[in-house]
This record gives sequence, C-alpha cells and structure tokens, in this order.
Amino acid sequence: MAPWSGLWGGKAAGGGDHYRGTPVVVKMENPNWSISEISSPDDDDDEEFLVGGRRKGGRGKNAKQITWVLLLKAHRAAGCLASLASAAVALGAAARRRVAAGRTDTDAAAAAGESPVLRSRFYAFIRAFLVLSVLLLIVELGAYINGWDDLAASALALPVIGVESLYASWLRFRATYVAPFIQFLTDACVVLFLIQSADRLIQCLGCFYIHLKRIKPNPKSPALPDAEDPDAAYYPMVLVQIPMCNEKEVYQQSIAAVCNLDWPRSNFLVQVLDDSDDPTTQTLIREEVLKWQQNGARIVYRHRVLRDGYKAGNLKSAMSCSYVKDYEFVAIFDADFQPNPDFLKRTVPHFKDNDELGLVQARWSFVNKDENLLTRLQNINLCFHFEVEQQVNGIFLNFFGFNGTAGVWRIKALDDSGGWMERTTVEDMDIAVRAHLRGWKFIFLNDVECQCELPESYEAYRKQQHRWHSGPMQLFRLCLPDIIKCKIAFWKKANLIFLFFLLRKLILPFYSFTLFCIILPMTMFVPEAELPDWVVCYIPALMSLLNILPSPKSFPFIIPYLLFENTMSVTKFNAMISGLFQLGSAYEWVVTKKSGRSSEGDLISLAPKELKHQKTESAPNLDVIAKEQSAPRKDAKKKHNRIYKKELALSLLLLTAAARSLLSKQGIHFYFLLFQGISFLLVGLDLIGEQIE
Repeated sequence: MAPWSGLWGGKAAGGGDHYRGTPVVVKMENPNWSISEISSPDDDDDEEFLVGGRRKGGRGKNAKQITWVLLLKAHRAAGCLASLASAAVALGAAARRRVAAGRTDTDAAAAAGESPVLRSRFYAFIRAFLVLSVLLLIVELGAYINGWDDLAASALALPVIGVESLYASWLRFRATYVAPFIQFLTDACVVLFLIQSADRLIQCLGCFYIHLKRIKPNPKSPALPDAEDPDAAYYPMVLVQIPMCNEKEVYQQSIAAVCNLDWPRSNFLVQVLDDSDDPTTQTLIREEVLKWQQNGARIVYRHRVLRDGYKAGNLKSAMSCSYVKDYEFVAIFDADFQPNPDFLKRTVPHFKDNDELGLVQARWSFVNKDENLLTRLQNINLCFHFEVEQQVNGIFLNFFGFNGTAGVWRIKALDDSGGWMERTTVEDMDIAVRAHLRGWKFIFLNDVECQCELPESYEAYRKQQHRWHSGPMQLFRLCLPDIIKCKIAFWKKANLIFLFFLLRKLILPFYSFTLFCIILPMTMFVPEAELPDWVVCYIPALMSLLNILPSPKSFPFIIPYLLFENTMSVTKFNAMISGLFQLGSAYEWVVTKKSGRSSEGDLISLAPKELKHQKTESAPNLDVIAKEQSAPRKDAKKKHNRIYKKELALSLLLLTAAARSLLSKQGIHFYFLLFQGISFLLVGLDLIGEQIE
C-alpha cells in the first residue's frame, strides 16, 4: 500500500521538495474576520514516515487539528453570544423607548371612545392582587432572614412572643382558612384542565384516524363536464361577496383574485360591499370596480351610508337586492382573502345532489406567517384549528363554526335559518348555529386553501381575539333557550351546549387564566395548598406538542407558544367575562388592520391573460397596484407601540411569586413563573409583534 499523503500527510514518500502544509480556508457563519490558512511551522522538523507507512508526527498534527476545531467552535460560540447580546441591547432600547413614550392601552381605549370604568375593573383587581403579593413577599422574606420559617413546620401550636407571635398567628390562619379555599379552587381548575386536555386529545386522535384512513369529503355526483356534452357541466349561479371597511391596503388584490375565479362569467356576480367611512378609500374602491367592469367582469359596487350592524348588517343589506333571487349559492371572502382560480370548482360541486348541505368551508393559509414571532405563533394556533378542530367536527358531526369567510353557503339555508343578524360580534358563528338547529349539514375541505393575512401587531391581534372570545358568550346567552327547545337529537344539543360553547369557549379561557395566572402564584404564598408539577409542566407541554403537530416546521417555537398562550389568557378571560355579562366592551367591533402582504408576482398572476402582455386604459394595471401597496402611505394614521398595563401588572405578579418560590426551593414552579413572567413582560411592553420605529 502506498504511504498516505492526504490532508495532513505533508511531503509524499519519495517525492521532491514542496510545501508540506496544506492550506485550509475556513469560512465562518457570521464572520468579522476569517482564517485564511492553517499550517504548522514545525512540520519541517517532523520525520515523514516509519517503515510500513506509519507517520511519526501524526499524533501531534491530530492534536493541532483538534485545537483548530476547538478554536473554530469557540469563535462560533462567541458569535452567538455577540448576537444574543446585540438582541438584548436592542430589546432594552425598544423597552426604554416604549416607557419614555408613555403610550398605553388606556390611551387607545380613550381614543376609541370606550368606557374607562368598564375597562379598569379588571386591571384594578390585578393591581390589588399584585400589591398583596408584594406585601406577602416582604413578610416571607423577613421571616426567612430571621429564621421564622421553621414555625410553619414545628411551632404552630407553641406560644411565641412579639412579632414572631404575629407571624405564627398568620401561619395558623393561613393553614386553617386560606389554604383549604385555595386548594378547592386548585382542584376545581385541575379537573377542568384535565377535561379540556382529554377533549383536545380525543380531537387529535380523531384527526389521526382521518389521516390513517384517508377520509375525505367527496361530491356525491361528478361535476366535471362531459367530453361529448360540455354544456352538461354543473355551473350553478353563484353570488360572490367581498365585505370591506376602510381596507385600502388589500382591496385591489382581493377584487383581482375574485374576478379571476374560473367560472362562467354569466354564472357569477361579484358584490363589493364597501362600508368605508373614508371618502378617499371609497373613491379608490369604486374606481377599481369600474376598471374590472370595463374589462368584462360582472362586478357591482355597493356602499352603505349608515354602518348599522357592522359586517352582519352589510351582508344582510346585500342579500336584500332584488337580483339575489336568481342565484343559488353565495361565496363570501373578507377583504384580505385571495381565493385560487379553481376555488368554486372545488367547493360548489359538493352541493350537487346533496340537498341537506348548507355550507362548504375552505381552509385558510397565510402569506405572512413568517413575518415575526407573533405571526408564527398565530400560525400554530390556526393550523391546529383547521387541521384538527374543523376537520374532525366536519367529518364526524357535520357541524362546526363558520369562519366568516372562504366559504360557500346555499342561499336557501341562509334564508331558512333567519338570515344574517346583528345581535353579536360573531355573526358567522350565529348563522352556523341557527343553520345547525334547522338540520343543515356542513362540509370542511382541508385541501382547499384560501390565502389571507395574519395580524402583525399585538394591538390588532389583541382586538381580534377580544371579539372572537366575547362574541361566543353573547351568542350562548341568546341561543341557549333555542337550543333547549329545538327538536334535534339530544347528543347534538349536548355537543352544542357542553362542548361547543361551555368547554371550548368558556372553560378554556377561564381555567387558563385562573390556574396559571392566579392560583399558581397564590400557592407560592400559601404553600399548604399544592399544585402538582405535572399540572404546571408536563401536561401543558404535552398539549402544546399536540397543538404544534399540524405545523411541524414550528416545533422550535413550542416553548414560546406555551408561554404566549398563557399570556393571551388574560385578554381571552376578560373578553369572555364581558360577553357573558354583557359589559360595554363585548359590543366592540374593530376591523383588524391589514398590511397588504402581496408581492408584485402575486398580483401579476391575478391578471387576465390578455393583460399580462398588454395594458389598456380600462384594464387594471397590476404593476402599479404592486408599487402602490409596497410604498408607504402618507395618509395612513400613524401607528404606535403601546404599553399594556394588565400584562405588565401580571408580569410583576408572576415574578414576585417566582422570587417567593425560591424560599421554598420549588424548582419547576420557579422556572415556570420566571419564564411566564418574562413572557408577560415582553407582551406588556409590546415587544412581540410589529415594531414601529
């Protein structure tokens, strides 16, 4: 065998003189400098080979190689530390700017005309609880320093004198009266937590069964055109509605996408339902509709002077038009939704020869799911909602909550259910429940997607979640008598009352906030009441893992997702209470802000074929559309990041409880409280979503 003369072999046996060190170029991931060459100055002193080709200097050179590898790893670690330090500095600077600006959620509420009394009740409760926890921490810290903590274990019944006697009296009172009450609340919340976790697990098993058996809704009759008789294809009359309100960032792309639906032009009509109160926005939308009309699209523009009933009132007004009687189905798309051209061809055929079918719902996909941490966490939630909740309920129950958009309704089902009503802020869920009570069936198509946007700022997401969690409680109060009196199967009534409303809309936000934001900190100050480790850590981690399975690429965000969901529980709990007891904020309707995340290529792809090669005066110029959407808007209201006082108060409360847990040496509880407190702090300072410089 020839002697080895590879990377570190130096001069080959029998070869002439040449440079024996092999140059190695090392590139770093985030380099501020680079190592251009590695060679040993001692290589000339080494003997080349012994008999049999064994190299004398191999061990030394291997040591040098390991040294360089370690140096490279050390440089990489230093780069990571530098990046973390830079991020920490940027985070601190953003927090300092936020505090210096002094803009809070109270200012935003006042600007919107909301009642400060109603909004401050919940914050006052949290603040009082924070003050109490700080006082208890001071007492416990003083007892720890003076060694009085031993009284809790051994000297409760012994007579003591002075301040020590007061502390002993407090311990007796705490163990006799406070601890049993807190333990009762703890046990009740743990039971609710286990019930909700079991429901979540059963839904995941149902989804697994659907994928295992490859169950998929299929049309009862083929709707494709016959090769011998193309006119025999199933193309019923479809009305397409686009409700919008002051959404000039996205109106062009949604109108373009809907006008390009692959459906006979004579068999569908587009209604642009504009509730905008901004004259400039009205003009822009009206001009856009006119352009598409001149291009041959069947599209009409409707504007209401009085915006009564918000979206429900808008849809109800549109359905009152005389020409609606000529249409059999209505497809609804919010202003930021962009259906694919084959959307109607993949949804409407399910209605053929299926007279009991009232709704076909498509899945949402998101153009900006990777925009920031907030959108990534929202994507996890909504992927689970569609992949598991909607799909399982659609397959096994033929019922689920209508998502308000990206769905096709049979107009007869809408009329039979009483039409759109303005009595709640969740008109989509309202019409779905009433249609279910009338016996109509629903189908969810997990493989049909419609692109839309996620809120990129925490303020917009927070308002959206408030509406989504207060509305169901309003609806539950209104629908409960109808559900009880309705002549449907008992199991359908039980599913509506106990699962659809109580468990998933009321119990979930209730126990999430109460258990992890109130009871857990209380057990730190009242150690006689115990909250098991598996409730704090293991089961929440398992549930988060199940939630993240439909979006496996988001697995690195599993811990931030767990913490953020607990953080959002304060908003969801507040919304649930306001909806259940009809407080003022329950009727708050704020249009979710959009950013218009469509690239120029997306908009060009929506153009008719003749527009891609030539542009006329009457045709929509999609190049201009893309530039307008990418350019900053001077007339837009200036946005700000704000401080959210409830989240900040809860962060201080949890961090106080974490400090108290150190005195009891409760490791898991300490780490959970610490990281959950930091999560509340980041959200309270509005550092999780879009950052406005």
